[in-house]
Amino acid sequence: MAKALMFVGSCTSKLGYVAKPAGQGISALRLDLETGAAELLSQEANVVNPTFVAVAPDGRSLLAVSELAGAAEGLVSAYAIDAGSGRIGLLGRIGTHGYTPAHLGFDRNGRHAGVVNYSAVPAATHSASLLVVERTAEGGLGAVTGEAEHLGATGPDTARQDRSHAHCVRWTPDNRFVVVADLGLDRLVVHRFDAASGALAPHGEAALAPGAGPRHFVFHPNGRWAYVANELDSTVTSFAFAAAEGSFTPIGVTPTRPAGASGINYPAAIATDAAGQHVFVSNRGDDSLARLAVGADGVAHFEAAMPSGGRVPRDFAFDPSGRLLAVANQESDRIDFFRYADGRLTALGRLDIGSPTAIAFHPTLG
Repeated sequence: MAKALMFVGSCTSKLGYVAKPAGQGISALRLDLETGAAELLSQEANVVNPTFVAVAPDGRSLLAVSELAGAAEGLVSAYAIDAGSGRIGLLGRIGTHGYTPAHLGFDRNGRHAGVVNYSAVPAATHSASLLVVERTAEGGLGAVTGEAEHLGATGPDTARQDRSHAHCVRWTPDNRFVVVADLGLDRLVVHRFDAASGALAPHGEAALAPGAGPRHFVFHPNGRWAYVANELDSTVTSFAFAAAEGSFTPIGVTPTRPAGASGINYPAAIATDAAGQHVFVSNRGDDSLARLAVGADGVAHFEAAMPSGGRVPRDFAFDPSGRLLAVANQESDRIDFFRYADGRLTALGRLDIGSPTAIAFHPTLG
């Protein structure tokens, strides 16, 4: 019976967007892909607010960012993974060179990692929007190889777009560029990337609608399209991606909730299914999962939304087989599981866990 190793990051102490932190750090679970039953294997409690976690492409290590309220900079921690037991062991920690780290990722070769800082604390003289570090042979964190500070005109929402607020980092499929969604600037900011040295260089930008507030984005499996979840106006923007030029062209915009929906809502996570037929987005406020259909032209269109199983679905992820979707319902202190088949999600089960904010799967099944 196929099982997947899943890691959950959770909020352990006071942060402005978590009503009542009840997390235990980083939890490792074994998930039965047939039944949705999850077994708790271990918990790493010696880490503060691991609000986003990611497993390296080779499955040997895990990175976690720590949001430290009021601190001069955040932290990123590296852990070795024992896939058999699910236990993780600390390899080291470094500062993120900026306030409030929000997201991290790996280059396509797994030799470098990138961290973006949301920078919610009032700005100092310098704060890195993006930091790139090399990874050691053991999966730890080595030297800083690239750093960038995003400057420029901000969006019209003075409360949320007072400055750069980098929120998501991903490498392009060919590994030639690093792309950052910046909620404060209403931009995808593109950096050239030297895969040998890890160095960064300015390259270009792609504009979104004023006040959209791009939060997270994902590439389509074919590498030719990309989709951005816009936190401030509850939309998804579809882009055509030209790999040779490293450029993005908007090709469509769709809402993340049904026509006539009202009230406060903030989209968060976004992902495609393995075949790229659908895009899914979590809605915090509506507390739903939106399903968007991808057309032959690459444009995603809203189809439907269903309850996420709890309150404030901050993150979600498909298991490596694409059969199950796990949703971190932050304010309900639970992970909800859904079976995915024929383009539809069916509620399967749940697991109680305090203040879950991030989910990452190991790349191999057990």
